[in-house]
This record gives sequence, structure tokens and C-alpha cells, in this order.
Amino acid sequence: METTDVISPARGTAAGLKRNALGTPGIVFLVLSAAAPLTIMAGIAPLAIAVAGPAAPLGYLLAGVVLVLFSTGFMAMTKHMRAAGGFYGYVTKSLGRTAGLATAALSVVSYNLIQIGLYGLFALQLQGLVLRFTGADVPWPLLAVAAILAVCLVGYRGVDVGAKVLGVLLVAETLILAVVAVAVLAQGGADGIDVTSFSPAHLTDPGLVAVLGLAFGAFVGFESTVLYRSEARDPERTIPRATYIAVGFLALFYAFVSWTTVLAFGSAQVQSLAAENLTDLFYIAADTYVGSWSGAAMAVLLATSLYAMQLAFHNAINRYTYMLSRDGLTPAFLGRTHPRFRSPHIAGLAQTVVALVVVLAMAAVGADPYLHLMIWLNTPGVLGIICLQGLVSLATVVYLRRHREAATNRWVVPVAAVATMLLFAAVYLVLANIGLMTAADGVTNVLIAAVVPAVFAAGLALARILRKTRPAIYEGIATNDGN
Repeated sequence: METTDVISPARGTAAGLKRNALGTPGIVFLVLSAAAPLTIMAGIAPLAIAVAGPAAPLGYLLAGVVLVLFSTGFMAMTKHMRAAGGFYGYVTKSLGRTAGLATAALSVVSYNLIQIGLYGLFALQLQGLVLRFTGADVPWPLLAVAAILAVCLVGYRGVDVGAKVLGVLLVAETLILAVVAVAVLAQGGADGIDVTSFSPAHLTDPGLVAVLGLAFGAFVGFESTVLYRSEARDPERTIPRATYIAVGFLALFYAFVSWTTVLAFGSAQVQSLAAENLTDLFYIAADTYVGSWSGAAMAVLLATSLYAMQLAFHNAINRYTYMLSRDGLTPAFLGRTHPRFRSPHIAGLAQTVVALVVVLAMAAVGADPYLHLMIWLNTPGVLGIICLQGLVSLATVVYLRRHREAATNRWVVPVAAVATMLLFAAVYLVLANIGLMTAADGVTNVLIAAVVPAVFAAGLALARILRKTRPAIYEGIATNDGN
């Protein structure tokens, strides 16, 4: 995530964690550890395949290419920024405090929507896990509430997901996915090996452009490499290198695993099978090509991966809320830290209450945890993140044109401009085909799509009110360095 998330004791933050000198491999390792590849593949990729069919792997490659272009300008501007404010700080520095506050509002809402929505997937995976090993069919709302409270408890006590734990999970997740993928290739898949998934003809498929939101969402977090700047041995080289390696690896790995999953069921049949097995498509592939032990291992690893991912999101959101409180933009009590655990515990409790209210409200109206809770909340959340990346890319273009000496190469600004256009084009394409992903009616899709502009507009309005009524707070936007 781009906020001041705490996912490793190696990172120095306002909480006073130990700082270490990190090289490129160390930063890449920590960033990829928080990426939760098994969650993205086994939990969300089946929906991408259900919507786009065999073209889904191409979506991950396209998103990766756009984000590499985005990273070019992002890295050029990073050395002129403090990491504490995340995207909020970048936009403020270049486009002004009003746009910066609107960016902060969109960041908080977007990440909350993603995190809360993922509790639907978490609950379903826990439900399947309990059923697989005990035979008990536990209601998903009960499991979702238990997961929320478990995340809150660990976050409250200021316990971070340690680098070693994340590393073990990363290796285990990557291995199980790789084992299944290699097994599929070794056995020739369902109908032989083909590269239909990467055909240029798919570029015009409505399904492909509809799942771009899911594809971009799979990379959420790669930009957190900038948060390690103060701990990098040679930040001018280490941070850009780590960023490109992280996004490059994720793009290739996601495309490879999703491609082999298409082969596992056959290009002609995979779309319908994915639609019928949104939560267990990867388990079926593992059981079929490797053995039942792999499906069981995948189920356990997915649950632990989701928990680590949710804790990282929870901590990140709390830190962002904490930073906004320090800037005077949210109530002061949200900026309090626990006297013993040194965690932003009030912000964490507030986030937990919001999550509980949303989940329980969804359960009360009989919502589906995957389609309604996860997809309907994640869709505007991911759209918000893509918009934020587009805003940061635009801010980079503006900043580097004003400060030409900051651009280390003459092609940085043109590349950042191209990235800006592509990111906002991706937003338009997803919106134009949003119904394919949400399976909702027209009114619901309009409401889902309206979340992003409504939140951004509210942020703009609040900034203008503060400028007139509380100018001292307005002037302090994005000035806190996190110490």
C-alpha cells in the first residue's frame, strides 16, 4: 500500500521501529511478502477468468506494463518527497493542498473499501477450510466477525506481521502455485498447451477491459518500496530497482499462473467453469494435477495469507488516519497512540467498528459475501486506487516540468504523461464495462461508480471550507513528517 503501513520490523516509522540498511533484494523481498500472491490468484483471479475467459492473463501483463511506466515518473519524484504522506503528499506537493486533501480522502475510503470487502473472501475461505477439515458448515457472517476481531486485536497490540513470517508465507504461496502450474504444463493441460491467452485479438474483448480493475488491483502495494527510502543503502539506485523488479515479477508471475490455470481446464471451457467455481477453481486444479494434499495446503495457506494481508491493510489504514489526525484533518483522538503498545489503537478501533457495521449490514440483507461484499466494495476501491495512481502520475508531470532539474532523464516526463493517459483510460474502460464484473443492475453500477467522484468532490469541498474557516489547518496539509 502507499500509506505508512507497518508490515515489517525492518521499517523505521513514527512508532520507533528499528531501522536497518536494506539492499535491493531485501526491499523486494519485503514488498513481495505483503503482496499475497495466493490471495490474488486463488481468491480473485477466478473472477477475472470468469469475466474475460482465456484473455485474463493478458490483463495482468497490460496492468504491469502501465505500472512500470507509472513507476518511471513516480521514482523520479520520490527523492524529493517524504514517504510519510504517501500519494497524499505527492499530489499536495505538486497540485496543491486542495487536491491533496481530496486525494487523502479518496485514499482512506478506497483502502477501507478494499480491506472491508476482502472480509467477504476471508469468511468464505475460512468457511471452506472449516468444512474441509471438520465437516461443520459455519455461517460466513460469524467467521467474518471473528476475522475482523482477530485483526483488530493484533493491530491494537501493535504486533506487526514480521518479515520472517511474511517471508515464509511468500515462499510457501509461491511454491504451491508454481508446483500446480508446472504440473499442468507437464501433463499438457486439458487440451494441450496453447498461447491463446496472449493473442492481440483479445485487446478488443469487453471482458478483458472489464477486468483491468482486478488486474490493477493485484498490484496494490508495489509502490510501498518508497517507504524504505530512509533504510536503503543506496536509495537513488536501490528504490527504483526494487520497484521495477517487484512490479515486473508480479506481472509475469500472475500472468504465468493464470495462464496455466486456463490450460488446466482448457481455453474453451475455462470461462464457464470459473463462473461456476469462483471460490475453488484453483483448488480443483491443484487436486486434479497434483493431488488432494495440494488443495488442502492451498486452502490453509490462503487463509493465513488473507489474515496477513488484512492485518497489513488494517495497520496501513490506521497509520494513514493517524497521519491525517496529526495534520488536523481528522478528530484529534484518532491520532492517539497506546501508551504501552505504541499503536494508533483508537484509529484501529474506529476502522474495526466501520468494518463490523458494513459486514453485519450486508449479512442482514442476505448479501453474498463474494459478489456483494467483496466485489461491490472492491470495485470502487480499486477504481479509486487507479485514479490515485493517475493523479500521482499527473502530479509528477506537473512537478517535473516546473522543476526540470529534478528529471534525471529527458524521457521521464513524456513517459509519465503516457502513464497518466493510460491510467485514466483504464478507469474509463473499467467503468464502461463495469456491469461485466459486478453482475449488478444499471442503478447499482451507477452507485458503485459514483463513489470515487463523490469522495473526491467531498474532499475538495472540505479543503475549500478549511481554507476559509481554519486556514492554519489548511496550510498544514501534508506537512507532517511522521515523527
